[in-house]
Amino acid sequence: MNPFDDSPSAPPESSPGSDSPSPASQLTHSSEPLAGDPLMLAAQSPAPALPSSPQYPEDLQITWSWPHLILFVLFGLVSLVMVQGILAVYYLPHGQKLTTKQMEQYLISKPQFAIGSMLIWYATIFFFLYVTLSLLRGHSFWECLGWRKIKSHNREQPRNPFVYFIAGSGLSLFVALLTARMKEPENIPMQELFKHRQTALLFVAMAVLVAPLVEETLFRGYLYPLFARLISALLRFFGIEDAPALRSGILGSIVLTGVLFGLMHGAQLGWTWSLVSMLILVGIIFTLVRARTGSVFASFLMHLGYNSLIAVAAVLSTHGFTHIPAGQ
Repeated sequence: MNPFDDSPSAPPESSPGSDSPSPASQLTHSSEPLAGDPLMLAAQSPAPALPSSPQYPEDLQITWSWPHLILFVLFGLVSLVMVQGILAVYYLPHGQKLTTKQMEQYLISKPQFAIGSMLIWYATIFFFLYVTLSLLRGHSFWECLGWRKIKSHNREQPRNPFVYFIAGSGLSLFVALLTARMKEPENIPMQELFKHRQTALLFVAMAVLVAPLVEETLFRGYLYPLFARLISALLRFFGIEDAPALRSGILGSIVLTGVLFGLMHGAQLGWTWSLVSMLILVGIIFTLVRARTGSVFASFLMHLGYNSLIAVAAVLSTHGFTHIPAGQ
């Protein structure tokens, strides 16, 4: 027998006249494990059940987590400072000493800076998400960020896209009626922007054609499912069962995403908290629609309808930004 052979030769058989069984027959016919043999006992005992990961619905199945969020926030802040800094140095008049207020007013009057910097920053953010979520991972960019057909968890919910656009317009009218009685502070950044006709027209066009696409992709496509999973995972860590933790995670993410959506517009509104609170409510409603339909497309249509009505009202009330009413 070769000691390096993995298939040893058969053991010798017992002699014909012998009554004692051979070692081979003992191994062959013995079905009972040897007493005290841990390997045989472990092989025959059932394996312990492993804890299963929670089953997330389709619209919460994402490939990124909090490390990617940290990298995304850092990249967004650095790129915003760089884009605005480079354009400000390029467009500010050289050889003139301007105060901070004068520089702000001058840059607002330049649509190349006021609108161009935002468009370039939006493109930079989308490029980052495309590379890190789609190109490097082999996933469809739009689908992985929640852009899919509108699905209703309740048959009573509409699936017609036009309904969500009308609902967004109705929400805009409702918010306008609520804020009409609020006293707005003077000289907020948005009012200063509307004093420059070309900048105001381009801003309104961006608010309709670009902002809903970008903001819904970021807030309802990227942040909402991430926050829902993080909150539910945190609750499970403290002993909450899977189903209640998931429901609480979704609810918490709806509120958190809406709050961040309102705060993002705070600077434009001069941190007027009555107006910011209205946008927080709008953001919560957008995210709720995203959660109920499972699609960013539904919240995008609502956002598009919301901004479209505001844009039309702003253009009509100012005669194409040629006449700014008193108090604006």
